[in-house]
Amino acid sequence: MKFAVEGWSPEYGAPMDAAELTDPANPPDLDVEVPVAEWAPRSPGPATVAPESVLFTDGVRRVEARVWVTADDGATHQGICASYASGVVRAAGPRATLVHHRVMRGLFCPAPSAEPIVTRHATFPVNAVSGDSFDLLSQALQHQMGVLEAKVAAEAEVDMGDQRALLLVDGPLKQVSGGVGYIKTHHVAYLPVDLHPVVAALAPGQRTPLFLATAKGGRSRYSWYQRLPGASGHPWAGVIRAEVSADCPVPQAAARADQVAATLPRFASQAHKDPRAPQNLHPIAGLERELRRRLGDPALLYRGLRAAAAT
Repeated sequence: MKFAVEGWSPEYGAPMDAAELTDPANPPDLDVEVPVAEWAPRSPGPATVAPESVLFTDGVRRVEARVWVTADDGATHQGICASYASGVVRAAGPRATLVHHRVMRGLFCPAPSAEPIVTRHATFPVNAVSGDSFDLLSQALQHQMGVLEAKVAAEAEVDMGDQRALLLVDGPLKQVSGGVGYIKTHHVAYLPVDLHPVVAALAPGQRTPLFLATAKGGRSRYSWYQRLPGASGHPWAGVIRAEVSADCPVPQAAARADQVAATLPRFASQAHKDPRAPQNLHPIAGLERELRRRLGDPALLYRGLRAAAAT
């Protein structure tokens, strides 16, 4: 019997679960860059220009407390008080520097008469939710964090300067037109099974040809898979998916894909330092740590909520 051990620590799940992969909303166009019959691993061309700097964006979230909110009609609803943040770190040369961030807080609950919770250390504005199950509350928090990430990434685009800067957005690309979406975990089976050997054959720093994926709402992205160094075991080990807006011409998207393929390997994390290596890139891991610190002391915020509830 042959088997492979997943490189990610079990508490983080797995970057890909074959049993949970869903089909895309629309079949992808696989003949974008080359005909599907010519699919093979691709290395960055000699004309690939390295970016002068790379901007990494990401977000974090934390539930500070579960609360029970009594509405004017006497009904009691479950809610959560949460903090979330997004930021941008610039990597230029050997240094990575936090250049922009925002911290937000919120009370997520369905009570129509809910009011902001004001404590000594923070205010939690109301975010209306359609129900009070914890799943719905958590999804609402995740959505607001995604909105904040998109806003911070769009603000970072203004700071990019010339076109030699590369903006990497952790997660699927949303409203950011000039960035690159960086997806660590695979939930959608974009490629047919007969193209999986192309992914398995990728060497570190190589990518697949581009394919065009279109979401339910009509939002289209050029996408590709790439392997990072430092992973071993199963055929999809160390493989990430990246995407750019389909508003640009195919040659421009291919050039950006080559640039990403040439740039990311030097930021790949190592297993002895990161439980999600190599996909959790060093600057992103550092940004997550700094953003969690800027969320504030959880014990202090919790005591503030308890004190506000008692008044």
